[in-house]
Amino acid sequence: MRKLFLNEKAMLCVVILNVLVIFLQGCGIENVAMGIIDTLCTLIFVVEMVVKHREYGFKGYWRDGWNILDGSVTLLTLPAVLVYFLPAAGNMSILITLRALRVFKSFRTVRHFPNIKEIWKGFKLALRQSAGFLIGYFIIIVVIAMFNSALFGQAAPQYFATPLDAIYAVFQLFTVEGWYEIPNAVAGHLPAVWSHLIRIYFCLLLIGGGIIGMSLINSIFVDALAADNNDDVKAQLNKMEQAIADNQKSLEQKMEELQKLIESK
Repeated sequence: MRKLFLNEKAMLCVVILNVLVIFLQGCGIENVAMGIIDTLCTLIFVVEMVVKHREYGFKGYWRDGWNILDGSVTLLTLPAVLVYFLPAAGNMSILITLRALRVFKSFRTVRHFPNIKEIWKGFKLALRQSAGFLIGYFIIIVVIAMFNSALFGQAAPQYFATPLDAIYAVFQLFTVEGWYEIPNAVAGHLPAVWSHLIRIYFCLLLIGGGIIGMSLINSIFVDALAADNNDDVKAQLNKMEQAIADNQKSLEQKMEELQKLIESK
């Protein structure tokens, strides 16, 4: 039994079964059998957690990143089991919340993705390398949002009533979401001459912050994600160059020895 709960493939099968049951229940296909299967899967995850604690110890278990994910999801979704024991006349909002917690068990499948460790490593590297640009981009959004809130707060309060509302509106604009609705809402409350200038202003924001800015973020992030693979390629090329240099040096030494041998004769 201990080996069974330590077998990652067996636990993955339980996770997939549980995700399938939750999906079917969400589609309205629900009966007593599915409720029992869902509860059993949760209890299996609890037993797995206990077994791994006994196997690796408390510190050893929580030192591993994937165990942190599994253990956190297990503890978070454990209250969902109470749904099947609470009376039907109880607080329905609590029941709905507890049932929603079961969805988090789907996150346990993440650790079994192919090359997930390399992907996560590349993601952290990309996030670290592009952090400065992301912070600067956010500061630009905040500054533009404050400016727009001061200018258009009365003309379009649904978008620019406060700087916080304006931040969301600018973010919508930069992600090409509502790129024509926002300027139309502002221009609709202004004279015709000003309305054309307002549309030109928002078009410049869309081009600069949306098309160019978002493209830069994507390119920087993708380049950083691929940097790990490029490092491996560079390492292999360096090894090949070193091997070629060593062979060339050895060949030159042999040529010198052969030349000396010829001269001696």
